[in-house]
Amino acid sequence: MATLEPELSLAGLEEELTCCICLCLFSSPVTVPCGHNFCAACLELSWAGLSEGFSCPQCRTTFAGRPKLQKNTVLCRVVEQLQGRAGAGGEEQQEDGGAAKCEAEEPPVYCDSCREAPAVQTCLTCTASFCAEHLRPHRDSPAFRDHQLCPPLRDLQYRKCPSHNRLFEFFCSNHGTCICSLCLLGHKVCHTSALEQAKANAQVMLKKKLMMLNNQTERAAQAMSTVKNNQSQSAETASRKKDLIRSEFSEIKAIIEERENEIMKAIADEEKRVWNKFDYIYGVLGNKKNEIQSLRDQIETALTESDDVLFMKRAVALQRASPKEAFVPVVEMDQNVMNSTYKFAVNLKQILKVAVVQYKERKAEATPGKTMGPPVAPRDKTPVGRRPHERRALSRERVLEEKTPSHTPATPQVKENTKEKKKPAKVAPTPAPKTATAAAATKELIDSFLKKSRVELLQYTAKITLDYNTAHNNVMLSDNYTRMSVSDTFMGHNPHPQRFTDFRQVLGFQCFKKGIHYWEVELQQNSFCGIGVCYGSMARHGPESRLGRNSSSWCIEWLNNKISSWHDDVEKCLPNTKATRIGVLLHCEGGFVIFMAVGEKHNLIYKFKAEFTEALYPAFWLFSSGTVLSLI
Repeated sequence: MATLEPELSLAGLEEELTCCICLCLFSSPVTVPCGHNFCAACLELSWAGLSEGFSCPQCRTTFAGRPKLQKNTVLCRVVEQLQGRAGAGGEEQQEDGGAAKCEAEEPPVYCDSCREAPAVQTCLTCTASFCAEHLRPHRDSPAFRDHQLCPPLRDLQYRKCPSHNRLFEFFCSNHGTCICSLCLLGHKVCHTSALEQAKANAQVMLKKKLMMLNNQTERAAQAMSTVKNNQSQSAETASRKKDLIRSEFSEIKAIIEERENEIMKAIADEEKRVWNKFDYIYGVLGNKKNEIQSLRDQIETALTESDDVLFMKRAVALQRASPKEAFVPVVEMDQNVMNSTYKFAVNLKQILKVAVVQYKERKAEATPGKTMGPPVAPRDKTPVGRRPHERRALSRERVLEEKTPSHTPATPQVKENTKEKKKPAKVAPTPAPKTATAAAATKELIDSFLKKSRVELLQYTAKITLDYNTAHNNVMLSDNYTRMSVSDTFMGHNPHPQRFTDFRQVLGFQCFKKGIHYWEVELQQNSFCGIGVCYGSMARHGPESRLGRNSSSWCIEWLNNKISSWHDDVEKCLPNTKATRIGVLLHCEGGFVIFMAVGEKHNLIYKFKAEFTEALYPAFWLFSSGTVLSLI
């Protein structure tokens, strides 16, 4: 234990006195301004070829200019003392080891002359080792003055050229081998250098490579740290996103529960109103019953009267009393409240189902390997100051308002009966004469409107204004919301859930559920635009929000010098027209919409026939700047 402690202290001191570049004890140590120490040669080698950007190889501290390096004399003396103690410790250990230690060491190199005494030095010129006695001629005689002496070497054959039996004195860089002086003749075109110089150059190159490996190790460690940081950041991002989604779904549930509570409260209030009314009627009938019972008791008492005069007086008075019959008024629950709340719940359920199905379909389309077109990226264009669940709620409420008729809805029993009546109509085809008759009637109705003059059509004129809340952010509205154009700059309309986000479109403010309506639109020649009608439930985002590219809109379109009709993403090319004023006639009950060229003899452009199930809005699409549409 006494010998182990000094060894441990020396080992720790040796680690502190090791250069971090060459990993050896300091040789001529110098100190940089940040306080770290390096071998002078190692530091000069690491800064070789630099004119700026000098930094400490250990802590990477940068310096404005090249620091002036001075030898650390104190550290140098400590290194020398450490080396001396290490050598002394080695000698003491050798003495204490005895014969066992000597047996473990290699046998000494013997003199090649006497083969008995250990050699003191080896002559590289003579290629032999000599003891002190036989080495005397090399030290005393001037003839051996040029001979090269070195510490004893055991095997000199590996230092000799196998071809010429001469010592290696040079190194060929081209072949990477040691050669003798006679081998130089075969390496005339090669780059050769003295063996000592080649060793020094190799040491410099190895130190450079060692420093490069140290830098690579540091960079690899930094890369591993970066990967770990990115991994933790991704996990944190996913966790935050989960929390946000969980919060959104909690708000959705809260909204649904709130509407459920409102509906239940409305039904409970109606139930309480009817209950109180029945209670009141019951009380009135109770009083009536008591009144009748009292009169009956009086009559029975009068019948027992024995006095004739008194009996007649009472009989006359009782005959005049005639209580009214008990009347039960009709008290019913407000079916409008009951059915509208039920219909709202059913519609909300259908909307949620449709939204889930559409999300699954878009997700399926977005998967790679399909040839149905590029996937539609989900858009997150939540208006400022309004949360996504509020936007969805407003959109659902507007759809429900458009789908809910103004009259009192039918009871659920009536609905079921209606569905049962309609179901056979789907399975069994309508008789041919009736279908032909209906088609003929529709055709005759359309022809009657096509024969009307413009003056006659103007009696169905509907005053149309544009809905600011639906206009795309590049659509500019003017002239009291009757003129629309495309602006190259972002208009910055207030955020609204009904606003179109992907196509430059706008809807009319008025909607039509029944009746006949006519309006005219002025357009410029060679304008790229579209005019039509659509349901209020048409999508506001994504590819399906384009007018005519879905089952909820009908339009005619001017694009690339051609006119086309569009519905449910089906295009039909139409004959060109030079008219710049287009009339739109909508017949809700008749189930058709006609587009006419005002001012031309054959004014029909195209007609759509459909069974409209929702309220219809005038709809307009503008392609690029310069396109202007005006409502007349």
